[in-house]
Amino acid sequence: MSREKRQVQALRPEQEVMTRQRLPYFVGISGQTVGAEGLSMHLVVIPPGARAEPHVHIGYETGIYVLEGRVLTRWGERLEHEVVSEAGEFLFIPPGVPHEAINLSTTDVARAVVARNDPAEQDKVQTYHAPPSEQPAV
Repeated sequence: MSREKRQVQALRPEQEVMTRQRLPYFVGISGQTVGAEGLSMHLVVIPPGARAEPHVHIGYETGIYVLEGRVLTRWGERLEHEVVSEAGEFLFIPPGVPHEAINLSTTDVARAVVARNDPAEQDKVQTYHAPPSEQPAV
């Protein structure tokens, strides 16, 4: 890394973008914003009653710290597993695990800091379509 790139940078997350997960992000640290080489970190806001598009992250881990609200994360091949994260809790999502996030409140937003070990993580998000549930034969 050249000497001119090695500097401390402050950044206020004021630019909102719509992600491939169909949730608004406030852009923070990434390869594009500060020249990060192995990290991205953003603020995600889940509107009241909203949910992310089911998706997978290809080749990178995700760490989430919930700042406010209660979020249900459904995960697994059929999105059959569930975990609820509340303000003050962390959530870890391994690479390649299908998941979706749902704001459990119909009146309040949920906010979280999302960190990933990839500076351009949105380039590696893929929409996920869960296989139909297996129904017993009649």
